[in-house]
Amino acid sequence: MSLINKEVSDFSTDAYLNEMFTTVSKKDILGKWSVFFFYPADFTFVCPTELEDLANTYDKFQEIGCEIYSVSCDTHFVHKAWHDASDTIKKIKFPMLGDPTGTLARDFDVLIEAEGIADRGSFIINPEGKIVGYEVIEGSVGRNAEELLRRVQAAQFVAKHGSEVCPANWHPGAKTLKPGIDLVGEI
Repeated sequence: MSLINKEVSDFSTDAYLNEMFTTVSKKDILGKWSVFFFYPADFTFVCPTELEDLANTYDKFQEIGCEIYSVSCDTHFVHKAWHDASDTIKKIKFPMLGDPTGTLARDFDVLIEAEGIADRGSFIINPEGKIVGYEVIEGSVGRNAEELLRRVQAAQFVAKHGSEVCPANWHPGAKTLKPGIDLVGEI
């Protein structure tokens, strides 16, 4: 079953952000674009490379009005310990959500129940709190923050210009398509 247009369920969870503990809830994601970036676990191998990639791209997400929420089934305490122990994780300026009960991972259908960890899942959430794009990939393969950014930009463009669509490899400022009978068989 597809998660496209699924509304994120109500939630409230502890997070680590800017050397502090905080709470993030559904109300915090409404009214802006968000990315929920699930990863298996802190203190692992591929995960810090992905989070560093996101940290290095975070300013670009902020420029387009999109917040990043990294999520694992670790607690916010473990996120702090990882932040304190790793120069790579110290670069993170976005909220690191704890999900020790797997509530969020279950809601986004990425919880690996038998292991108590999440699959690698990236979810683009629109300002109404609905999933408009996602990718789930097996645990041994890292994701690319620039491609995720491009997909958020494309989703934002389509939300603003509903009569136009973005072709493969579209980037802001590039040509879009206006679906119609005149394009059938011409592309």
